[in-house]
Amino acid sequence: MTEIWFITDRLAMKRTFDVLVSALGLIFLMPVMMLIALLVLISSRGGVLFVQARIGKSEKPFRCYKFRTMTYGAPVAGSHEVAGSWITPMGRCLRSAKLDELPQLFNVLRGDMSLVGPRPCLPVQIDVITARRARNVFSIRPGITGTAQLASIDMSTPEKLAQADSQYIQSQNFMGDLRILAATIVGGGFGDAVSR
Repeated sequence: MTEIWFITDRLAMKRTFDVLVSALGLIFLMPVMMLIALLVLISSRGGVLFVQARIGKSEKPFRCYKFRTMTYGAPVAGSHEVAGSWITPMGRCLRSAKLDELPQLFNVLRGDMSLVGPRPCLPVQIDVITARRARNVFSIRPGITGTAQLASIDMSTPEKLAQADSQYIQSQNFMGDLRILAATIVGGGFGDAVSR
């Protein structure tokens, strides 16, 4: 019973932290996000946001938001499958600095995602879904960043990715999440093969 309470309390703390940080982030970063939106809009044809279906907790699909970094009409593909020619010059800068993911703060606030967790995959990435399902990775919300991203493990290696995600789930704690966020902010990991 004590263990169940501890897990519930830990998840409640994680969600509270997610809500507070994402809300404050959206408030304080809104001028930056508006500037990025303007630059995306005037630098290439297409909309400001890139909205894509992703797989979330309990394998429930959700709409994931990012700043558009690809050319108008580019195919739907995982980041490791994206050709460099599909990325706009502005998009390359945004991906390199991970600023294209700022709109995902809306996903965190809504409860689709967490700040830290396994990166959400596409519904068409069956190998990734199968590997994650076997390791119960869909038991938690996906994250904007995570240990696999910091280790530069992407969707091209489903088993390795699922193993890293599973290890995170088993050892996750508040201080660990803070370290992952700090490492991401200072530029740790890639998580996006195109930006390398």
